[in-house]
Amino acid sequence: MSGFDRISGDVRSAAQTAGLALALLLSSFAEAGAQGALSLSSPDERNVVTVGIVDGALVYAVERDQRKILLPSRLGFEFRNAVALADGLEIVSSEPHARDEVWEQPWGEMALVRDLHNELRVTARETAEPGREVAVVFRAYDDGIAFRYELPEQPGLGEFEIMDELTEFHLADDPRAWWIPANDPTHRYELLYRSSPASTIPEVHTPLTLETLDGPVIVIHEADLVDYAGMNLTGSWERRLSVTLPAWADGVKVRGRTPFVTPWRTIQMADRAADLVPSTLGLNLNPPNAIEDVSWIEPMKYVGIWWGMHINTVTWGSGPNHGATTENTTRMIDFAAENGFGGVLVEGWNVGWDGDWIANADLFSFTEPYPDFDLPALAAYANDRGVTLIGHNETSMGVTNYENQLDDAFALYESLGIRALKTGYVGDETAEGHAHHGQYMVRHWRRVIEAAARHGIMLNVHEPIKDTGERRTWPNMMTREGARGMEYNAWGREGGNPPEHHTILYFTRLISGPLDYTPGVFDILISSSDGAPREPEESRLRTTLAKQLALYVVLYSPLQMAADLPENYEGQPAFQFIRDVPVDWELSATLGGKIGDFVVVLRKDRDGPDWYLAAITDEEARSFDITLSFLPEGEDFVAEIYADGEGAHWLTNPLPVAISTQAVDAASTLTLQLAPGGGQAIRFRPAE
Repeated sequence: MSGFDRISGDVRSAAQTAGLALALLLSSFAEAGAQGALSLSSPDERNVVTVGIVDGALVYAVERDQRKILLPSRLGFEFRNAVALADGLEIVSSEPHARDEVWEQPWGEMALVRDLHNELRVTARETAEPGREVAVVFRAYDDGIAFRYELPEQPGLGEFEIMDELTEFHLADDPRAWWIPANDPTHRYELLYRSSPASTIPEVHTPLTLETLDGPVIVIHEADLVDYAGMNLTGSWERRLSVTLPAWADGVKVRGRTPFVTPWRTIQMADRAADLVPSTLGLNLNPPNAIEDVSWIEPMKYVGIWWGMHINTVTWGSGPNHGATTENTTRMIDFAAENGFGGVLVEGWNVGWDGDWIANADLFSFTEPYPDFDLPALAAYANDRGVTLIGHNETSMGVTNYENQLDDAFALYESLGIRALKTGYVGDETAEGHAHHGQYMVRHWRRVIEAAARHGIMLNVHEPIKDTGERRTWPNMMTREGARGMEYNAWGREGGNPPEHHTILYFTRLISGPLDYTPGVFDILISSSDGAPREPEESRLRTTLAKQLALYVVLYSPLQMAADLPENYEGQPAFQFIRDVPVDWELSATLGGKIGDFVVVLRKDRDGPDWYLAAITDEEARSFDITLSFLPEGEDFVAEIYADGEGAHWLTNPLPVAISTQAVDAASTLTLQLAPGGGQAIRFRPAE
């Protein structure tokens, strides 16, 4: 039975038993003295959200398996030059709905996604003049709860300015939180994760992953962020996580006019961390695909003129060591074509990189190349060889300058057959003082995504707005950074990303969506120009070479880079795994994992019969016995195994890789041995 058949069978079976559950008060609401409370259950009845009025305020609470997850938590808004819409409310109507459908992704971690949920739309109205109304739409899924506000068109509320969103998440327990701060002006999302009791967290980014002592694991995030500020969360000793929003230059958080809807606030829940990923909650909360013809949207692996800039062998700016030259790019196109890669990223090709390119953001041209870079000829040569140039547009937060050139630049790229683009937004705020993650920038990103779609361009965004599932609506929004990536191994203050970093990313940042981490560096010790490797205390990769291979399976991205210099792949048998591994999947599953310790991931190639399995660990050596029951019964396979070699260790001996093959079938069991800071990657192909 194929993966598609199995999923379809599950859909039919569950559809027969799914029903809408509306009940009375939860015990926590009774304790709070709620009036007129309504409850909504997930189709499997494990997750329950209750909404009601407590002391004139609209509040909600969440339970899972009759265990309190969120105590009654406040909802509402504070406006500029208007009374807050939060108190003196009464529920005036409620309307239930249900949905069960399956939709197909053009690309993704899985081909088919099931949208099965129950919905309750609750409308509240002020009891005093002007009698404004607000609706809150709740959805209950088997993997979580979501809600959003709707402000209908009404006489008492037209144009408005939100100064604060009063939404809170009142935790019943004080779970362990995995977080990065939201107000670091230098690094945005590019920080190492920390953990602490949730009650002690400062203002942090979402997704925020929370581990309760004896389960479940909870992730608070948002979905369908279109015309609003990105949501941050701030803790308190009362265990109330409050929503904080980045501002416009004048302090306003959100500008709008009724009718108006906010992003969804999501509370994903799972019995264990391994059940969190892959996550489809955010995808289901976004509108369907808006691009009629998606045939031009193609997941791919790529190489590029990039890593050398971080290790100082070439420069972004013009001069004797300029990286983006016609000669260098031609060589990179040939390397991509010979190894089956679909794209070549070229950074530093355009005028504007000389001098302080952050201070001089308005000097960037997105159409004029440097004299030593023949853009039309290189684009044509790449197309002839079955490769696309991946353009690079670094804005340095000079957003007005970028938007003034956007249509001309994208039209040029389209005319040259450039089908993919990497954008960058280094900087904390715009020249006008608008926050990097505020509504102004959210609007800008949407304009760029839609413009790219009109011109047939796929996007890879660095220093991005967080992923909130918009790839469902705009599947040309392929991947993004939004995390501390590979380049920190070249110059990070802490000496590089620690061995546990990837095992944390998988259960935090990766829950929101694809990550362009840029794996595949084989020169683990980052040799200097004289050939001498860096010392252990210096910035360098803190993984084994086998773990670099495993990251292609673990850290999902539909655009996946082989980041190292081409010469570092020469004579390396392990490079074959990077050639073989797909970037588009029919099915994905997390076989095991613990945040900060290890991850084991299984994926099925969408375009062929192969399966891929990978495991990574932190600084501890680990061993796993994996049964291969996922393989089709009665069929023989060959396991191509790329494991840590004898004596491998991320710090002292990172390079040994043991490559072997083994005949296997669905009844087989494999033992995975991972070195400290190591990993293992396995391709399962049908036996010939």
